[in-house]
Amino acid sequence: MTNQSTFIIAEAGVNHNGSLDMALQLVDKAAEAGADAVKFQTFKSEAVISRYAVKAEYQKQTTGNDDTQLEMVKRLELDELAHQKIRDRCVEKGIQFLSTPFDLESLRLLVDKFDLPIIKIPSGEITNAPFLIEIAATGRKLILSTGMSSLGEIETALGILAFGALKSGIGPSIEAFRAAFESEEGQALLSERVSLLHCTTEYPAPVDQVNLNAMNTMRQAFKLPVGYSDHTKGISISVAAVALGATIIEKHFTLDRSLPGPDHLASLEPEELLDMVEGIRAVELAIGSSLKIAAPAERANKTVARKSLVALEAIAKGQLFNNNNLGCKRPGGGLSPLYYWDVIGKVADRDYSEDELIDSLK
Repeated sequence: MTNQSTFIIAEAGVNHNGSLDMALQLVDKAAEAGADAVKFQTFKSEAVISRYAVKAEYQKQTTGNDDTQLEMVKRLELDELAHQKIRDRCVEKGIQFLSTPFDLESLRLLVDKFDLPIIKIPSGEITNAPFLIEIAATGRKLILSTGMSSLGEIETALGILAFGALKSGIGPSIEAFRAAFESEEGQALLSERVSLLHCTTEYPAPVDQVNLNAMNTMRQAFKLPVGYSDHTKGISISVAAVALGATIIEKHFTLDRSLPGPDHLASLEPEELLDMVEGIRAVELAIGSSLKIAAPAERANKTVARKSLVALEAIAKGQLFNNNNLGCKRPGGGLSPLYYWDVIGKVADRDYSEDELIDSLK
C-alpha cells in the first residue's frame, strides 16, 4: 500500500477456473495493464464451506444449480505448488503477488511459506472473530473489505483486529474487543496496519446501490485509509472512487468474460483493465493541488484569451478618454480592463490609432 498513488489490485480471484496456465496468463495480463498487484484466493474448500451451503443467486445464474457450492468451489482450488509458480511469475513480471486466505491453513501458507506483506480480508469474514484474531496476530498489513456491513459491524471487526494485534493475554470477548478498539495502543496499531475497502457484495453490483459517499463516512469514523472494491460493470465507478479519495482499488478481471465460472461475468477483460489503470492514473494527476492559480500550461493563453483597454477610435494626444473612445478587446497584455474607470476622464499622453492598446496614463 502506498500514500503516493492509488494501490490498484487486479483481482484474479478464482477466474483461473482451477487452471494453473490460466492463472499465469492472468498474472501476465495484470502486469501488462500496469496494476500494482494481482490477487488470487487461497482456500481449502472443506474448511470453508459445509456440504449444506447453497449457492448465491449470482452463482446459480453463472454456473447453474446442478451442484453444491462446495462442489463448485472445490474445482477452483489451487495447491501449494501452483501458488509457488504464480508467485514466481509475479516476481518475473514485476507485480506484487497477493492472495486472500479463507481458512487458517491457507493463512499459514501465505504468511509462513510465501511471506505475504499484506493480507486481504474478504467481506464474508468480517464477523469471523476467531479467524480475524489469527490474521491480526500475523503482524501483517491488512486490507479489510466491508461489503454487507454496517458501521457498527466494521467497528467491531476493527476491535477484534486490534485485540488480535495487541496479544495482551486477555481472553477474547465483546468487551475485550471494544476495549482494544478504544485503547491508544489499539488505535495506533489499526492506524499503522489497516486499510478499509467499501464494497457492495453483489455480482455485478447495481450502480444505484454503490453509495460511494460511504467511503467518506468510513474515513471520518475510523480515521483509516479507505478504498473501494468494485463489483460494478465497467470502469467508471472505480475511476470515480479515486476522484473521491479511494486509496486502493480492487477490481475483478478475467481473460474472457464468456468463460464458465461464478465471477467472470462481473469482471473486466484485459483491455478494460488497462483502460481502468490508465483512467485512474489520469485522475490522480488531475486531482493535483488544492491551490487555485494559473496552471503552467495555461499561462501563455492569458494574452490570447483576456482583454486589454483599447482605443475604439483614433485618439489624439491631449484628448480625454471617455465611454465612446475607450473599450475592451483582445489581446491581453496591455492595461487591464480592471482599470477602465481609472482611465475614464484622463488625458491621453500620446496619439492612439483605432484598436491600439492603451499602455500608459498621465
